Order: sequence, then C-alpha cells, then structure tokens
Amino acid sequence: MKDDGPKGFDLARLLAERGAERYELHTKHLNHQLPRMLHTIGFDKVYERAEGAHFRDADGNDYLDMLAGFGVMGLGRHHPVVRKALHDVLDASLADLTRFDCQPLPGLLAERLLAHSPHLDRVFFGNSGTEAVETALKFARYATGRPRILYCTHAFHGLTTGSLSVNGEDGFRDGFAPLLPDTAIGLGDLDALRRELKRGDVAALVVEPIQGKGVHAAPPGFLRDAQELLHKHKALLIADEVQTGLGRTGDFYAYQHEEGVEPDLVCVAKALSGGYVPVGATLGKDWIFRRVYSSMDRVLVHSASFGSNAQAMAAGLAVLAVMEDEETVAHARRIGELLRARLTALVDRYELLHEVRGRGLMIGIEFGRPTSLKLRSRWTMLQAARKGLFAQMVVVPLLQKHRILTQVSGDHLEVIKLIPPLVIDESDVDRFVTAFTAVMDDAHSGGGLMWDFGRTLVKQAVANR
Repeated sequence: MKDDGPKGFDLARLLAERGAERYELHTKHLNHQLPRMLHTIGFDKVYERAEGAHFRDADGNDYLDMLAGFGVMGLGRHHPVVRKALHDVLDASLADLTRFDCQPLPGLLAERLLAHSPHLDRVFFGNSGTEAVETALKFARYATGRPRILYCTHAFHGLTTGSLSVNGEDGFRDGFAPLLPDTAIGLGDLDALRRELKRGDVAALVVEPIQGKGVHAAPPGFLRDAQELLHKHKALLIADEVQTGLGRTGDFYAYQHEEGVEPDLVCVAKALSGGYVPVGATLGKDWIFRRVYSSMDRVLVHSASFGSNAQAMAAGLAVLAVMEDEETVAHARRIGELLRARLTALVDRYELLHEVRGRGLMIGIEFGRPTSLKLRSRWTMLQAARKGLFAQMVVVPLLQKHRILTQVSGDHLEVIKLIPPLVIDESDVDRFVTAFTAVMDDAHSGGGLMWDFGRTLVKQAVANR
C-alpha cells in the first residue's frame, strides 16, 4: 500500500512546500495591487526570520526594522516573555469565550492598564485600533445624547465606517459616503472648536496627541484647553493612543506630556499584545460605561465575539510586565532623544532636509524644496508628477542598499516616519544615521541610482493618473 505520509495539518511542511509562492498567492487571492506596488519599488523581499528589531532573509542578510509593523511590534518580534505567556495560556486549556462567565485575565489586564491612567475606571476590550475608536465614538454619542463628532484635519483613526468618518484624509474616505455626522477642525484650532461646540450637538472631539500622518504633535496647551472647552459644553475628549500609547513617545501615553489632560475615553491597541494577537482597548470613565450598560437588558449592547480572549489578555499582561521590568518607556525616551538629536544635526547640512520632529521613538523626517538650481529643477519635476515621490526615493535605497525598512508617512507627504520597536539600541541608531547620511549624500550629489529611480517613480505616477 502506498504511504502518502503523515495525515493531518503540518504547518512546517506546508510552508516548506508552498512558502515560495507567497507573492503569486497574494496576487491571485488577496489584494492584487500590493505585490504590484512592492515589485515596483523593489520591496518584494522574502523575509524568513525575525527577532527583536531585526529581520533575516533567505540568504541570512540582516535588516533593521524602523517600522515595527506600523507600530504593533513595540517590544520587537518574538519577545521571549510574551511568547512564553502565549504558550502557557494555550497549555492551560482555559474555558475561554464561553460568554456566560467572567474569566480572570480580562479583569487583571484592565486593572494593569488603568493603573497608568488613574482618572479612568473601566475598559472595553475589542480586537483592533479601529474597533477601539468605534467603541469610543458609540459610547460618546450615547453618553451625551448627541450625534456629531469633531476630529482634526490629517487625522487617521481607522478604516471601518465609524472611524472612517473621523479620518482626515480624503483618499481613504472617497467613495464610502455617507458617513457619520462629523466636522474637521485644524489641530490646535481652538477658535474652530469653540465655534462648533456652540451649536450644541457635539458629542466629542477625537484627537491623536501626535498625528501619525506627518508626525505632527498637538500644539502645547491645546489638549488641556480643548478639554476645558469640551467639558464646558458637556462634550467629551477622546484620545486616540492606538499608535502613540504604550511608551511610543517616551511617556506611557502621549497625552501625559501635557499636565492636566485627563481624556474621558482613551483608545489603545497595536503594541498591547506584543504584535502576536489582534487586540484593542477603550478605557473610559465610570459614568460613561454606566450610561451605556444601564440595565441588564443592555448587558450585550456593545460586545465583540473575540474580545477579551485569553490569548490577547495573556499577551497584554506579559507586555505590561516586560515594559515595567525592562523600563521600556524610559528607554524609548532616551534612545528617541538620541536619534532625533543626531538627525536634527543634519538639517543644516542638507538643503533637501527640512525638519526633524516628534517625541520618543515616533519621529518624522520632512523634506523640502532645495535652494540650488540643479536640485530645485529635479524637485520640481517630482512634485509635478506626484507629491511624496522624493520621500519614497529615500525609503527605497534605505532598504535596497542599507537593508533598513522605513515608510513614507502618508499619501502625498514628503515625510518619512520612524516608529521602530522600542527595543532598538545605540548601535541601531548608528546604523540608521549612517545609512540615512549616505542616502542624503547621494541625493545631493545630483546623480546616481537614486535620481534614476526617481524617473521610474515619475513614470509610474503619471501612468496611474
């Protein structure tokens, strides 16, 4: 009798047999534009292993991760403490998600989270950052009895319909209307906030203390003054800390950089599970939760099928324990200040480099119009084709020549955003600054492969119009 080998599911064998088909499978069955885009810019790499802030490809080459999976890998990949917690919770064979009991892990994680924002009282656990925002929007509208949400221009709060309604980028919103009643104001524009609040229909203002798109911090005093105005008009302040929270900016939450700010609702996600398990959390004041869950009839009025699952809760508890034991927040503050200072020192050296900004390990590098005629003509060519192409021209050689993964900080923005794992060290800073300096030298030389690639991007941009 023929032996077809072992029966059942074998993940290692499946990956060994078909892992090389990854790009073909994605093209055929998933978002077909993603592999096309990756191929166009030379990002179609094959990463096989990862640890901490580093990847390795099939040839054993080391790559530095300055993207952290859009911020989810706060502790880097495969932190041993978080990994062990997940093994432990699986081995425990808990009676998870029965939905008609109260498991200990959600309460324990909520307790640990709330310890970092003692003015808040309760937590709802969902599965993502956009769910955390959706929860905050629903709770704010129900608790205040008002329909309208204010948000800031250039904000990003997620892509489901509710969170899309408070998204400040038209490119994400186009074609998905009608959305929730909403109004955008400028980040820091208290006069606009005051004007909208006088209409009496505003439930809340949702704001990122530092906007992910472009890495723009709220002006000093804005959050505190906005909070005072909102409360005067019986509206709420929602802090979206999905990307900025859990130590990213050198404090546990970014709103804590400003004294006296105590948001009514706080949204967290991304790094909370160490990148292993989808998770989101909405922290809020007791009276808001009591108003939403006002009776036993409303006990499930807002819930999530996979919310509070044991794997996510165990990972979250492990992440918070690691952050305390390894003093992750202080480390992010120190390394972030070092990286930002070294990059800022380059601004006067390169005419294409406009500004370096941010807090902790959330740093924006903005490029701008050069002064010399030769560079200015090339800059103008790129801008005419599509704004944001120069930043992409920097990102590509950082990966291809120096094996450093970064990202452009938003569509049509000449900004690179650095959000590396919070565990990067001084040697990683040296590596990035050395590579970035080399790329800037190449750009300012006026020739070379970088500008050749720029012509490729121009052709692609024109073709897509």
